[in-house]
This record gives sequence, C-alpha cells and structure tokens, in this order.
Amino acid sequence: MSGRLRLAVAVAGALAGIAPAPAPAQVAPASEAARSDEAQQRAQEERRRSGDRRSRRVRMERVEVTSPDGQIAFTLLPNAERLSFSVTLDGRTALEPSPLQMSVDGYDLGSGLVFGGVETYSIDESFPWHGAHATARNRCRGARVALTSDLGMIPFSFEVRVFDDAVAYRHVVPGAAGEARVPDERSAFVLPAGTTVWYHDLDGHYESAYEERGVADVPAGQWAGPPVTFQLPQGGYGSISEANLVGYSGMALEADGRRGFVVGLGHRQPLNWPFELRYGREEAKRLGRAASASGTITTPWRVVLLGRDLNALANSDVLPSLCPAADPRLFPQGMATPWVEPGTAVWRYVDGGDDSFDGLLRFSELGARLGAKYHIVEATWQRWTDAQVREFVERSRALGIRLVFWKHSRQLRTPAEREAFFAQLRDWGVAGAKIDFFDHEAKESIDLYEELLRRAAENRLVLNFHGADKPTGRLRTWPNELVREAVRGMESRSLLERARHDTILPFTRYLAGPADYTTMVFGERRADSTWAHQIASLATFASPMLTIAAHPQSVLDNPALDVIRSIPPVWDETRVLPESRIGKLSAFARRKGPMWMLALMAGSKPASVTLPLAFLSGGHYRATLVRDVPENAAAVTLESAILDDRDSLKIELPRGGGFVARFMPQ
Repeated sequence: MSGRLRLAVAVAGALAGIAPAPAPAQVAPASEAARSDEAQQRAQEERRRSGDRRSRRVRMERVEVTSPDGQIAFTLLPNAERLSFSVTLDGRTALEPSPLQMSVDGYDLGSGLVFGGVETYSIDESFPWHGAHATARNRCRGARVALTSDLGMIPFSFEVRVFDDAVAYRHVVPGAAGEARVPDERSAFVLPAGTTVWYHDLDGHYESAYEERGVADVPAGQWAGPPVTFQLPQGGYGSISEANLVGYSGMALEADGRRGFVVGLGHRQPLNWPFELRYGREEAKRLGRAASASGTITTPWRVVLLGRDLNALANSDVLPSLCPAADPRLFPQGMATPWVEPGTAVWRYVDGGDDSFDGLLRFSELGARLGAKYHIVEATWQRWTDAQVREFVERSRALGIRLVFWKHSRQLRTPAEREAFFAQLRDWGVAGAKIDFFDHEAKESIDLYEELLRRAAENRLVLNFHGADKPTGRLRTWPNELVREAVRGMESRSLLERARHDTILPFTRYLAGPADYTTMVFGERRADSTWAHQIASLATFASPMLTIAAHPQSVLDNPALDVIRSIPPVWDETRVLPESRIGKLSAFARRKGPMWMLALMAGSKPASVTLPLAFLSGGHYRATLVRDVPENAAAVTLESAILDDRDSLKIELPRGGGFVARFMPQ
C-alpha cells in the first residue's frame, strides 16, 4: 500500500441496489404508446434529476488516500449514516474516527449519503515563499468523492489531499449564481487518549496566552483558536488549522469533553472582550447569525499538520500550498515583486519615544541606522497637514525608510472609504497601511480582508493587519499582506511568563504564518526573559515585516548590535533542532545565503544542551556567540571562535535565558 492511493471501492457491486428493468408491456395503439413513452421519459428524467434512491443508490464505500511517502493515511469510513474519517501517522492513530458534519440550509450533509464515485489526482510543484524557507513545495495525493445527501437531495463533493506532513479536506456544494444558502459546520477532530494539547482561549480573540493540557482534561465548552497543536502519546506531533479562508466564516474549535475539538464558525464563537469593547453587544448579536453564501459553497480546507518531530511542523508548506497563486496582473513577479519586499520595521508605540513630527522623523533616522526598511506610524499622521506628510515621506525615503500608516478598520468598511484612503497613500508615496481592530471571524470580516488586500494591491500598497484573525496561507495569494498580528505579543504588559510563551509560539501560532509579535525589547516588557533571549526571539519569529519593539536607540546601544543588524526578516532554510521542547526550549538553526544563525530560547526553567554543528556546510566559519551574563538578565557577553561542522557547542541557559550564534564562512 505504501506510496499508493488506495480506493476500497467494490467495482463488481457498484451498481447494487438498482431496480431491475420493468417487464415488457403489451403493445398499445400508436397514440397511446406515444403518450406512454413520453410519460416514461418524464419519469426517467425526474428520477435522474432528483436522484431517486431506487435507481441511483450506491452504498457508501471506504476511501483511503495515502501521502506520497506512504507514511500518512486519511480514511473516509464506509458509514452512509454518519460520514466520518480517521488518520494514521506511521501506521499509528493520529485522529480517531471523527464525524464530518456540514449542513446547508439546515440539511445535514453528513448522514444518509448516496455514493457517486471517486476521482483521484496528484500534485507536485514548487513556488517562492517567505516562510521557514525560500522555496515551498506542494506535493500531495488527492481524491474527490462525489456524494449526495439523501434527505435534502443535495449533491456535493468531499475533497481530500494528503501530504507527507499533513491531511486536508473540504466540502464543495454546487449552486447557481445568485442562489443564497446558509452553510454551517460541526465536524470534529478526535485525538487519541494520552495526547497533550497546546491551545489558547478566545477571550482576547487571537491574543491570549497558551495552556498545556492532556486532551482528556480539556473541559467541554472550552474554545480554542487555531492552530491547536498536539503531541501524540506514541510519538509525533500535529496541529489543527484551516487554509484558504475566503468567502466564508472563520473557524475556531470547541472542546466536546470527549477528546474532540468541534468546528465552530464565526457566528457560533463566544463574544470576545476586544470586540465588545470596540463594537458593543448589539453588533455582536447581529453577527451571531450564520452567514449566507451565494452560488457554489466551497469551505476552507480543514488541515491537520502531522510529523514525527517539530521540525516537520515548522517547515510545513501546506497552508500556502492550499491557496491559489498571486494574480500576475497585480504581482508580475509574484513574491519577488519589488514593492512587496520583506524588511525590518521600527515602531515607537511599545517602547516609547517622542511622537511629534520631529521625534518621529528622528525615529526614521535611527531605524535607517539599524538597517530597517519600514517605519510604522500610529494615528499621529492624521494630525499633520498635507505638506507635513509629504515632507515626512520624502525625508524618510531619502534614508531608505518606507512608511506604513495606521488606520482603524471601521473607517474602511465601504468601497468609497477604501478608495479614498488607498489613493491618498499612493499619492503621498506611503508604502502601505497597518489596519486594526477586526476582532471577529464573521464572513463579512473575512470579506473585508479580501477587499482591503485587493484594493491595496491595485494601488501597490503593503498591509499589516492588527486585531486580526489567524492567517490561513493566503499570503501566497496576496504577497502584499506582509504580516498580521493574531498573537499576544509585546504590546501586552500583563504577560509575566513571557519566556514560556515565547517557547510555545514557534510551534503553535507561527505554524499558521508570520505574526506581528513586535519582537525584541530590552526594558520591563521582557518580563522573565533575558537580553539574549530577546535577541534570539528576533531570529526565531521570522516575518516578512519583522517589527522591532525596542526603541532603536536601545538597539544601537546594545553590545550585540552587529549580530542584531544581521538578522533578516525571512530565511532560505530552517532546521528545528531535536533538543526543542514546546514551552521549555526552542532551538532553531537558520540560513540566509552563506550565513547560518543558531537561536535558542529557554522557558521558565534553566536548560543545558550540547548542540552539534552538523547543520553547517563544509569549511570553517567565523562564529560570533551571544550569551547570557550570569546573575544579570539585562546584559550579554560576546565571544568569537572558528568552528566547523565537526564541532559542538555547550550552552547553559538560565531561566528565561537565550543564546545566539552567527556563523560566517571564512
């Protein structure tokens, strides 16, 4: 079976249940016979259109799709009364039998099914990417299963793709243009007993801290924002998320108290406090109704990343692979289109600074000295005159700094508002916008992202979304979305266990895509983490717009300035080292061109590791090592060495500590 697509379809019995042909009738007069023939034809046509069970009923078949390497298998189970699936990794259970429950206008598409056959296919392609590596690979086997709901007589397709590191499925329900119907989902993902899960609640929407629990201890009614990451009891990891969210409500997960996480669309998710604060309960009530969709209903892909180790999860290309490529009319060079170039950004909001016109211009100057490409300016710009804005843009541009202006999403809800804002930015020469305060996964919020991205792309503007939902791989479709928040980042003063949080994020939130954590600070917001930990976080939390939280002057004054300036926003290659443990230690080796960088962050307990440098290519490297200073969390010490791939490094990390090493070929 290994490496093959196996479809357990009983061909010989595929027509079982079809009613036998009627016995020949006596010959009738010509006119009567003609009328009889017409009646029979009408009856046959009616049976064809309505899917008459007596003529079309084919029993539900078991369908199994395996990954190209044969190690992952998705099985659609042969129960016509309740559609369900299971997943294995290396022959062991990764997901127990889990119900597939989708409805359209109240009709359940997961029960009482007519099986209509299977179409199989495979994909193997590569594309440029701004993620853990520079080139993504989309390699999978797929199947489209034709089904009909017996009660509502609704035909639909259940599509599956299985990758070497994931499974994904979606529903496609055909419909006429302009036909409005209401979809909903309550499918589940049932994890094996003994599984450990990492998740955050929805109280702060996607800006909450993570919990670690045994799956049996997650109470019924507990909501979780994807990705929900898990470790299987017999080895291996997984993470539940969604891909290609467009024209549909966003997905969160509700625990059922029986080791299952149930899909909950935006209208069913609990009211979060940021939305209530900004929009109120009446608006939440309005969005608490399931949204209709017009024409064909195509759900987002429901995705479960799977791998033997954390390196497999962190290097997965599955989410963008499930999204369409960028429109070449808007992005002629795709991800390499010059005006969507990745870069480091500076921002005064977190670590303070003068927000006057002159003070912010000084911020651009300091950012340029750091090698930053972007300067994010808060609402202050709205107090400037047109002449001041133009002066600020020109003087920043002369320094090599591109500007990004903040805007409340409430002020961009209409086409006219979007057109006026983006046209003004383009006229001024501003590079893009940071758009804030979405705070909901209702379909109309998802539609707004798409409209903003489209109109911004037409004006050659980049976007940074805050107060946002998790990304779903559509940065491949819209390269001008350089980053979105959807994370509890450095803006949060109250997060005291930051070291633990930082060592969870690479294996949870960042699996969905880049996050605007606003990374690296040397003041009090670093909480229980050290300076070395903060520098390591900049090399770990990669994002096409990599925003530095620290005031630029504090970075320029840091002894490790040269190493910090050499940290790129995106990488050519990433390896998560086997010493990594979620919430305890993250250890990343990353390459940009010929330079390798090693970045370690400890959680709330000390760690001691010896790391072989086997990831280095042949030859010797000049290494610069940034270590913690014992008994002083607000200091670092630098060392130099000549090392090669036969060497190892002994690293002692205090509680919340960190380590960074830069390797340049001699």
